Amino acid sequence: MLENKHVLLGISGGIAAYKAAILVRALIKRGAEVRVIMTPMSKQFISPLTLATLSRHPILVDFFNPENGAWNSHVDLGLWADVFVVAPATANTLGKMAHGIADNLLVTTYLSAKCPVFVAPAMDLDMYRHPSTVRNLSRLVSDGVHIVEPGSGFLASGLEGKGRMSEPDEIVDALNSFFQSSSEPKRLSGKKVVISAGGTIEPIDAVRYISNYSTGKMGYALAAAFLDAGAEVTVVRASVDSSLPGSISGIREIEALSAADMLKEMQCLQAGSDIMVMSAAVADYTPEICEPLKIKKKEGDPHLLLRLKETVDIAATLGAHKPSGQILVGFALETDHEEEHAIEKLRRKQLDCIVLNSLNDPGAGFGYVTNKVTIIDKQGSVNHFALKAKREVAADIVNQICTMISSSQTF
Repeated sequence: MLENKHVLLGISGGIAAYKAAILVRALIKRGAEVRVIMTPMSKQFISPLTLATLSRHPILVDFFNPENGAWNSHVDLGLWADVFVVAPATANTLGKMAHGIADNLLVTTYLSAKCPVFVAPAMDLDMYRHPSTVRNLSRLVSDGVHIVEPGSGFLASGLEGKGRMSEPDEIVDALNSFFQSSSEPKRLSGKKVVISAGGTIEPIDAVRYISNYSTGKMGYALAAAFLDAGAEVTVVRASVDSSLPGSISGIREIEALSAADMLKEMQCLQAGSDIMVMSAAVADYTPEICEPLKIKKKEGDPHLLLRLKETVDIAATLGAHKPSGQILVGFALETDHEEEHAIEKLRRKQLDCIVLNSLNDPGAGFGYVTNKVTIIDKQGSVNHFALKAKREVAADIVNQICTMISSSQTF
């Protein structure tokens, strides 16, 4: 799958840079055309002449050629590449990529690249597990960067543990698998998918409301995963995190801030949808009366009594009116007796499957770029998944739905 692919290889300054020569040779043997960007420090670990000889292209290090002033355009490099691989990716380079510190040609090109990006971390075990490195990798994953996990073994420091750069053949296999999956027929081509996302807001008065901690990150990760699978995607969004994109190319978005608004929009879309995924955190209660003006603080009265009424259960309403052949997927965020409560919701709301996550699992729940889920279907199948980036969790959920379709469990 690498035949005639343009591979841009970024090399940062770590002892694992010596493996870059083997990686270049392996990529070229697979039929790829390779160009190399090096950080200044990486030249201390491997000769640019070696890499130029193997790649059959001049090696780029600086923004311009100091001898003749010729400009090395990071924009052109990003446009040329079908994939950008940084191997080794040191803690320093990962930090710069995560925070957009464009003080060398490698990171500047990364910020300009429109192609998929892979990084192969390489550092000592203490650096790899340091909270700052963990945060930087998490941020890069949320930005769509693919991580080729390092291996465990003896390190240059003399210690033993996780931090060794993946072997060149493993990196090549990761690229090959990526391009192979990208070239496969879209599994959900022609399917119409509706996803609810974010946290609803229930107005108290002209300036205040009741809401929850949902950010919409899981919903938008699902939208991207369904889009990648070839589906036509609509997101019905309530309040979402400001860091999320205002719109995603190819995805239709409808704003529905309150539970009542979301119910209305989801009902309107149900008849024309093949799959509906209810990942939004919808309020169970809403103020009985929304005051048209700001409620003023009353001197001498330290209490404010709000009367709340129950909102309509969106998932149960859709489940009761599910057209033949439609898939309904719900979410359950629990704090105790997790599977028991999730299975009860699955049955009561007439869902086809439910995605369970627990606030007792570190890194799962609201606000994180990661999640840890269990997927339960109405046939009684229970699948547990490890803590992953929400982008990968979304792929697991899409895979589960595709499996349900192919096995004709429900449809």
